[in-house]
Amino acid sequence: MYIGFILAVLCAFAAIGSGLGYRLGLWHFRTGFEILKWSFFLSGATLLILLACMFFVQTKTRMDSVIGISGIVICLVLVYVPYSWKKTLDAYPYIHDITTDTLNPPNFVMVGELRGEEDHSIEYDGLEVANLQVEAYPDLKTLIIEANAEKIMQLTESVLIDMGLEIVSVDSESGRIEAVATTFLFGFKDDMVIRLTETDGPKIKIDVRSKSRVGKSDLGQNAKRIRKFLEDLVTRHAGT
Repeated sequence: MYIGFILAVLCAFAAIGSGLGYRLGLWHFRTGFEILKWSFFLSGATLLILLACMFFVQTKTRMDSVIGISGIVICLVLVYVPYSWKKTLDAYPYIHDITTDTLNPPNFVMVGELRGEEDHSIEYDGLEVANLQVEAYPDLKTLIIEANAEKIMQLTESVLIDMGLEIVSVDSESGRIEAVATTFLFGFKDDMVIRLTETDGPKIKIDVRSKSRVGKSDLGQNAKRIRKFLEDLVTRHAGT
């Protein structure tokens, strides 16, 4: 029972350390994924051991039961999280460059200086990715709002900050805002750019692009981020 609990705790430390080690530059993110994968397998085996102990060991003290249940809970979390990630990975196409305008996507400028040699290029990934995106996320389209550019620029900054993104560039003259999102465990960086285009009438066209710096699949996070931004912007605008 106690050995199982210790194994569960060690698996938890390994899972957390998989991302922390990447953040600290101790290993590549793929190494972190390997650690996470083996933590998942070991957690599954430990879960079976703990369940067997709970059911078949007759002489258990109250403390034994508490330790056993605690270990089971830890293992369940460690098994469920990677499993849910894998399900999400399989549910979305292997793309990581998402935009509301696949024909003329907003360009990154300042974030290009923040990307390393091993990171993806800031250039748009092209027609094949655009087709996969349209099939997977047909709802992501240019947003048109009746308002002046200055007001939308201010609202855009406010929404991005509330979403937890770090704004790295605001170019009012060209109507472009660039920001960076950071994931929780591994600290992956996804760059986001918003482009405001004035029309002939009193309306503003708003296009958004979000692109991951590493990895083949973004697990749908870039599309989710764009969708939330647009929804929050419309809500914020309606309330002003």
